[in-house]
Amino acid sequence: MSKTSELIFAPERDQPIRYMDRTRSYYLGLGYENPYVWAHYIDVPFTLLKKPLAQSVLGLITTAVPHDPSKGPQGQGAPYNAAAKFYQPYQQSIEGGIDLRIAHVGVDRKNANMEDSNCWFPLDAAKRALAAGRIGAVSANFYGLPTNRSQHHTLEVDAPRILEMLKADGVDVAVLIPNCPICHQGQSLLARYLEAAGISTVVTGAAKDIVEYCGVPRLLFSDFPLGNAAAKPNDVSSQDLNFELALRLLESAPAARTTVQSPLVWSVDPLWKLDYSNLEKMSSQEILRLREEAEQARITARELRVNSLGT
Repeated sequence: MSKTSELIFAPERDQPIRYMDRTRSYYLGLGYENPYVWAHYIDVPFTLLKKPLAQSVLGLITTAVPHDPSKGPQGQGAPYNAAAKFYQPYQQSIEGGIDLRIAHVGVDRKNANMEDSNCWFPLDAAKRALAAGRIGAVSANFYGLPTNRSQHHTLEVDAPRILEMLKADGVDVAVLIPNCPICHQGQSLLARYLEAAGISTVVTGAAKDIVEYCGVPRLLFSDFPLGNAAAKPNDVSSQDLNFELALRLLESAPAARTTVQSPLVWSVDPLWKLDYSNLEKMSSQEILRLREEAEQARITARELRVNSLGT
């Protein structure tokens, strides 16, 4: 066979990261014996747009949190910061100073950008779409969904509260942007809940396996590091392209479980995909340190949850 006729394939590792497998192996390696059970559904609710996007009010739902300097490091290079977690859904005006951070969740700290909030919160792209007449309005507020491991709490407490906020603001369609693995599950559960209530949704995420395993109406998948699902850092064209793809998906999805992959490429070298929660790249000393840090973070998060929710 001549060289010109040989098949040239992409590297095997250049495929979406299997985050459920990766996180399961990671926590088993840290000594936690009971693997997390991810949400999984067969049937998926689906609501077609009730009116054109140019006449619709669009709401943004994030798992990022407003910056509070008293809660420790939360900028670029910040370690996992459980003290910055939140356990109550919130809403905040889209006007004025907005400073959202993602240090409280398990993003890809080696590869993701933690300074350019456009990477995880596409408000600027939404406002540009509004100016172009692509959408009728951006809701007066954006909304924060807590990152909660309890699927029951997300569905029974947080999702109804978010729905109340959206209805009060007249939201017709919602774009949900998760960050960490559990964020992807939480936003997927919320998308299902909102869709059943008549609000059309699209999840713009980076953990394809978690979202599709849960089962959502629409997913815009970006093969980017966790924490940067909305865009590439400091790249307005990528912000606008991904947001436009999300809008098109809202308009054109024929049925539930419709996934569109963004054509944007994070890096020509896919080696970054081997970094996140990969014990094979860590020494025994580093694994021990991570185990101690995970246990301390668990204690901190539990205390914060109790203080916030009473449970």
